[in-house]
Amino acid sequence: MSLHIPGVLTVEGTATQSVPLVLDSPHSGTVYPEDFGHAADPTLLRHAEDTHVHDLWSGAVPTGAVLLHAHFPRSYVDANRAPDDMDPNALSGPYPDPLNPSVKSTLGIGLCWTRVPPGGEPLYTRPLTPDEVHARVTRYHRPYQSQLRTLLDAAHDRWGAVWHVNCHSMQEVASAMSTQARGTPRPDFVLGDRDGAACAPAFTKAVEDFLTGRGYSVAINDPYKGMELVRANGDPANNRHSMQIEVNRKLYMDESTREPNTGYAALQATFTDLAQHLVRHVETALEGHTA
Repeated sequence: MSLHIPGVLTVEGTATQSVPLVLDSPHSGTVYPEDFGHAADPTLLRHAEDTHVHDLWSGAVPTGAVLLHAHFPRSYVDANRAPDDMDPNALSGPYPDPLNPSVKSTLGIGLCWTRVPPGGEPLYTRPLTPDEVHARVTRYHRPYQSQLRTLLDAAHDRWGAVWHVNCHSMQEVASAMSTQARGTPRPDFVLGDRDGAACAPAFTKAVEDFLTGRGYSVAINDPYKGMELVRANGDPANNRHSMQIEVNRKLYMDESTREPNTGYAALQATFTDLAQHLVRHVETALEGHTA
């Protein structure tokens, strides 16, 4: 273990890193802060988690990659949102900084969530105070985003290029809080590269070919193109390649209990193999053959 900030984040693999491959799991945190103050059924609130995702990808560390993951839940403050992605109408007063809410905030899943999955019931019986939101950004959100950028910058400085995998999981079918129609079935995987703006096409193709070769169904940028961490860190013109990978939760867990199902070990092994595949892709790219 390379870095551990209790309740906030863990970084693994910096001491053994041998390639510029950085993975992060911003939504698999299960340590709920005591000052959350929500009014939701805790079992429903857990539906927001990408439960177990960092563990599924843990085999990437022995391949020479680095893995960052959050401890805090995304419903408390979402590390994969811009710091201004908050609906001002959800606050009890003016926020000290300008706000620019996206469609995610409209759905109740912006910087600080205001609705509970999967049905979209209110998360609080009161508005959040500006001080609450600002404190969550300062203590959790900013350290996570800063740590990811530090890891990416360090790899880029060392090798002249960096590849970033933003790791997530998705519900088997779309919920009421999705941009899709409720009940829309999801494929096994969705790869998001922001329509090619966040990484070289070869990086997306490498992942797609690997997964389809294993018999999985794969969609590209539909319905997930990649959010803030991919947007902020993907810059292929400057050899910074960032991609979001969403895995269907039906492949590894029971969504109602959050417990691993019989497919867990097989998917974990698949991700370790995929990490090894990406290490080879990165090594080849560094030799100048492809990006």
